[in-house]
Amino acid sequence: MDASFFIRGLFIGLSIAAAVGPISILCIQRTLERGQLYGLVSGLGAATADAFYGSIAAFGLTIISTFLLNQQLWIHLLGGIFLLYLGIKTLRTRPAERAAVARAQNYPGAYLSTLLLTLTNPTTILSFIAIFAGIGVGGASKSYLAAAIVVGGVFLGSALWWVILTSGVSLLRKKFTPRWLLWINRCSGIVITLFGIFALLSLL
Repeated sequence: MDASFFIRGLFIGLSIAAAVGPISILCIQRTLERGQLYGLVSGLGAATADAFYGSIAAFGLTIISTFLLNQQLWIHLLGGIFLLYLGIKTLRTRPAERAAVARAQNYPGAYLSTLLLTLTNPTTILSFIAIFAGIGVGGASKSYLAAAIVVGGVFLGSALWWVILTSGVSLLRKKFTPRWLLWINRCSGIVITLFGIFALLSLL
């Protein structure tokens, strides 16, 4: 049973992380700009957030989930503003600046930025609740060991996706000229900015 729950959690984490969104675009852009490790650390921030929301759903932490869902207006607002900031920053990043940046990688900043950005979507808890209910995990009446195993699987599944994505992008990195990298930065910045605009418009 335990192995079965772990495998289910692994696939849940993998499928949730693989959904195309601003985090994916951001990690791809960071991998191209600063290398695989920087992009992977960014992805692990998102994986941690997935595991956090998965824990709330799996262990039935009703008070926390209710609070987050009640405050989702403000959380979405902060997330939208943060996306706009990252999008504009990405738009203004030029490949020529990468050599200077590479000497002082801000890995904690990369991790925290995607962690906080992923946490600005508290409705993810509802997705986890629905999924976990379907596989028989979650809530105080269920096995805490099973819940912990599923959450561990979710984190590792999400992390696995970021390893696969950043490895693939890293292999292609050397094939891009500075001009291509400039256009990738611009396109990524536009897409991330649009995600931010849509996030803010959704509040209306």
